[in-house]
Amino acid sequence: MSIVLTPLRGVPLIKAGDDLLAILLASLEDSGISLNSDDILVLAQKIISKAEGRVVDLATINPSARARDLAAQVQKDARLVELILQESESVLRARDGIIICRHRLGFVCANAGIDHSNVAGEATSEGDFVALLPEDPDRSSDRLREGLEARTGKRIGVMIIDSHGRPWRMGTVGVCIGLSGIPALIDERGWVDLFGYKLRSTVVGVGDELAAAASLAMGQAAEATPAVHVRGFPYELAAGRLSQLIRPLKDDLFP
Repeated sequence: MSIVLTPLRGVPLIKAGDDLLAILLASLEDSGISLNSDDILVLAQKIISKAEGRVVDLATINPSARARDLAAQVQKDARLVELILQESESVLRARDGIIICRHRLGFVCANAGIDHSNVAGEATSEGDFVALLPEDPDRSSDRLREGLEARTGKRIGVMIIDSHGRPWRMGTVGVCIGLSGIPALIDERGWVDLFGYKLRSTVVGVGDELAAAASLAMGQAAEATPAVHVRGFPYELAAGRLSQLIRPLKDDLFP
């Protein structure tokens, strides 16, 4: 078994309203890749957010009293804190420079996933712009997968990823925040190991495993490779949803 991850060439800086489907098809051609059935495209959250108009100029935000109070506590821009609160179900921890939230999509992350990096406004504008996560990353993945399948006649998967920190471990890592046509989890309970032992508790988060590998191929700074083609995914493609990767609160031992 081998799995090959290839960063796509020629993806331009994305703006609101851009046709990502056409851009990805052109980038695949520029990279010399013809889609096969069971291939996967992994996409950085930032290009989805930009195309869907999820970029906000902080100059347009009027912070609430709650946002101003929390901003003073953590030494952040109150306008940014207002957006963090709007995008979150709850604030779990806050300290100087960081706010840990339960995002409205269900996962826990810093600052509701709102990011300054690799974000700019229109060329003729001035301002302080940030990118919010896509409104519904599963739906965004569905649209792109359906469009690519219709244009190519191949059965493929699409995944959207972001970089998150993790409790008890240093450094960010790529995680899946939306997917279509790809299993999020593989339940290996009942599988037999090399010595005949039957697995009892092994459920593999293959969505996050692939996200981490693709994030390594993308890079985090000025690499300009927000899309990765994957061939050789070692599991059968199947419908998956982000919700499958989020541990239910009733099972969370560390609320």
